[in-house]
Amino acid sequence: MTDRTRLLAPDVAFRPAELTDAPSFATALTRNRAYMRRWEPVRPETFYTVEGQTARLTALLADRDAGRAMPWVLADADDLVIGAFTLSGVEKGPFRNGRLGYWVDEGHTGRGLATAAVRAVCDEARDRLGLHRVEAATVTENAASQRVLAKAGFERIGTAPGYLHINGGWRDHHLFQRLLHDDPPAG
Repeated sequence: MTDRTRLLAPDVAFRPAELTDAPSFATALTRNRAYMRRWEPVRPETFYTVEGQTARLTALLADRDAGRAMPWVLADADDLVIGAFTLSGVEKGPFRNGRLGYWVDEGHTGRGLATAAVRAVCDEARDRLGLHRVEAATVTENAASQRVLAKAGFERIGTAPGYLHINGGWRDHHLFQRLLHDDPPAG
């Protein structure tokens, strides 16, 4: 366990993603493929392989090292991936913003893990990156994700028609934000 690992439940840790998580990601994403289909883009078959996840994580970790992203996983007691939370599109300067995306394994929903992890992402965004704002978007029908964001202190700020290409079509999304602090941008 690193100093950036938080226990969200006795059997679930929130920690930075690692390249060695690729096999566990491939397994978890394959297991949750049908469950997440309504909320995800159509993915090529290679996405669900260890090689596909290795390539995805390699790019994501390069973005992390460049300060453009922060990827985390939810890991069970065996350190297997049961969810992922990613802050991407990180911008500094006067905007100081990042975009949040996440998912939790179908077998672990309803435990408050998503809400706790979203709060942890916001803490990291504020404390480690000095971000002022985190934004998120949900397909308009994704009431569960909207409840998570509301419980984690996000407010709905609008609806964007045809916002993302999800499950084979352009889908309307509700837009949310959480303001993290009112301090002026640092450096």
